[in-house]
Amino acid sequence: MPQIAQIDATFASQLFWLIVTFGIIYLVIGRGMLPKIGATVDARDKRISDDLAEAERARAAADETEEAYRARTEQSRTEALKVTQAAKDASAREAEAKAKAADAELGAKVAEAEARIRAASEAAMADIETVAAEAARDMVARLSGTTTTQAQAAKAVKAALANG
Repeated sequence: MPQIAQIDATFASQLFWLIVTFGIIYLVIGRGMLPKIGATVDARDKRISDDLAEAERARAAADETEEAYRARTEQSRTEALKVTQAAKDASAREAEAKAKAADAELGAKVAEAEARIRAASEAAMADIETVAAEAARDMVARLSGTTTTQAQAAKAVKAALANG
């Protein structure tokens, strides 16, 4: 094989150009591109850590805001309960006062009605006594033929009502 026989003649030349090519590739990649890639990776790592720190600060701020909101909500709820209870108490006192006033008014109306009933009852009794006395006088006159006075008939009716 002729290629193997030529290796001695071309080996040193190929080895030289191999070293030169790899050297150029090393210089271009190692000295030119690798620092740029490293800087990009470092910048990305720094940005990620900064973003994580910012997210942690934002989470802490959100937690504080939430706690403040919960505290305000609880305080508002407590104040609303106090206002509601005060309104209920005031309403109860007002209703009680109105009920007492209505009771007093009804009591006065009942007393007035009872007085009117008593007066009407007394007037009716007086009228009944008068009518009974006249009826008694008429009966005595018809049955016995004698006449009695109004005063005698009234006295007899009162005595009969008192005994009866």
